[in-house]
Amino acid sequence: MNEALRGIRDRILDLARGALAQANMHAAFADPGNEHWPQMSILNAAHAGELFLKAIIASEHPLLIFKDLPTLDDKQADELDLQMLLKRGQTHDFAKLPQVLWATAGIRIPNADCYERLRLARNAIQHFCEPDEGDLRGLSLEFIYSIIDPLIAKQFELHAIEFHEDHYVGYDYLVRTLLRREIRFSMPNDFDLDEIRIADEIQNTSADYREWLTGALAAVGKEALINA
Repeated sequence: MNEALRGIRDRILDLARGALAQANMHAAFADPGNEHWPQMSILNAAHAGELFLKAIIASEHPLLIFKDLPTLDDKQADELDLQMLLKRGQTHDFAKLPQVLWATAGIRIPNADCYERLRLARNAIQHFCEPDEGDLRGLSLEFIYSIIDPLIAKQFELHAIEFHEDHYVGYDYLVRTLLRREIRFSMPNDFDLDEIRIADEIQNTSADYREWLTGALAAVGKEALINA
């Protein structure tokens, strides 16, 4: 295999991190003048999901993300190279990626229903129509933290909360949004918060969510944060 092809997965991952940072920002924050952010959060969440799924597939073999391999042979080149892929290759469509992921890596995506709802919302937005889904931010966050987050935590030891565009505070206010919405998320071993108090943010959450949060904090040795 051409050596340049071996770097495909890492190139995809770099772009996926950027798309996830934008998706988190657009889904978790709201400011006057940014009324378009809920729609952008859907587009960026879908983009991030597509790229991360392709990165997992490419971990098995970089050419598995392409759906038209037989047509790439021009009967002249000695080997398939990156430039030929860029000019002629077509990767699998977003709608088919869960099936490709299972067929190539043996992985079923979690929350397939959410994947389909976000796919439909993305298609509607791309065609300049109002999606049926009312809470677009909520749908984006559900997609990120019930599909992308568990997959990348297991496959790449990455945590979705660490990808954001709040370069001054960090992920504190993103986590606040997740806590208030009772969204479960993976935590890095150095998880910490400086700007918010967990106890304040979970006052109105369910007992089930508080129990999960206590266990998740304990798993990374941060159980003291629950009452800090």
